[in-house]
Amino acid sequence: MTDLSHPMTVAGTAPATAPAVAPPLWLLAELTYRCPLHCAFCYNPLDYTSHNRELSTEQWVGVLREARALGAAQLGFSGGEPLMRDDLEVLVAEAHTLGFYTNLITSGVGLTDQRLGALKAAGLDHIQLSFQDSTQALNDFLSSTRTFDLKQRVATAIKQHGFPMVLNCVLHRYNLPHVDKIIDMALAMGAEYLELANTQYYGWARQNQAQLMPTREQLEEAEAVVERYRRTHGDRCQIFFVVPDYFERRPKRCMNGWGAVFLGVAPDGAALPCHAARGLPGLVLPNVRDMSLREIWQESDAFSRFRGLDWMKEPCRSCSEKEHDLGGCRCQAFLLTGDAANADPVCDKSPAHEAVVKVVNAARRAASGEQAREQPILFRNDANSRQLAAAHAGGEPCGRSHTEG
Repeated sequence: MTDLSHPMTVAGTAPATAPAVAPPLWLLAELTYRCPLHCAFCYNPLDYTSHNRELSTEQWVGVLREARALGAAQLGFSGGEPLMRDDLEVLVAEAHTLGFYTNLITSGVGLTDQRLGALKAAGLDHIQLSFQDSTQALNDFLSSTRTFDLKQRVATAIKQHGFPMVLNCVLHRYNLPHVDKIIDMALAMGAEYLELANTQYYGWARQNQAQLMPTREQLEEAEAVVERYRRTHGDRCQIFFVVPDYFERRPKRCMNGWGAVFLGVAPDGAALPCHAARGLPGLVLPNVRDMSLREIWQESDAFSRFRGLDWMKEPCRSCSEKEHDLGGCRCQAFLLTGDAANADPVCDKSPAHEAVVKVVNAARRAASGEQAREQPILFRNDANSRQLAAAHAGGEPCGRSHTEG
């Protein structure tokens, strides 16, 4: 198993010579882990309550200035729920002055008419509003809140203030059969873009994988519905449909290249090469409180660890497709094989591909009634997070390990 706590070496010899590093293009500012929703598929770390020392307004302003100077051009304000921060408008105004294209990624909770006006005046460019389903019952169940009616009112207000809007709905076993109704809802709300992002199984989604994983038939039926709507309504709304990795034969590029495009900053200042990097044991994440963003991006081991191709082991090292997929997802490799440097098991060239097949087959058996769904959904909330963090501190893994399938 690759020990991520030691600096990277190539083939067990000297550290690789660092190539010239292009600047990051996308900064994701995770302003807070606080959130009024309790979604079963949240990508936030299971132990998020252990990372609750948030950066101050001044520290976030420093991050924005350093990132822009480094070359970042697109900025997402995320969380948790970024509207939980009273200084959101201040940060949006600073980002606008710096020349970022800004996007607010929100549940809509707290997005009042007054705040929409203030965000518009501050220079916010774009809003991505999340729904959990097209029905009140399922939307509210999956978020463990009563927010469906509020989200509808917020969608109307976003349009009234003249913002371009992306509607986002995370798909899984429960709501894939409703794809046509979700698209109809987006069209009725006047969304310019609809992102139908099938669940990727990290964070809380990994914890609830057995309950959320769809069948191949569900995915194929939903994709056919999306194609039909694209033909008939593509001029009104662009629809993006992202298939979950487990149903592919080749993996996607990890963040379009680890340390190549994406730079995330967590609420406590930890710098993230990908959304889920906090789940890689031994990987020492640099913090913006201690290092400049330029040092973090160009010199830190965490961002250099899987950058480029030199880190690869077999079968990736000699694969003709390695420059296309860059070995796939590092977090997925760890979750399914126990080693973040292994080939992503989604790839059918991986010796561990059977782990993916096993999960997909289990979803089919559960849907057919051959296999009971044994565990209830574990919702993202502070109590569950503290319990998982305590178990982790006691030596148990924080979430289900690769051996649990």
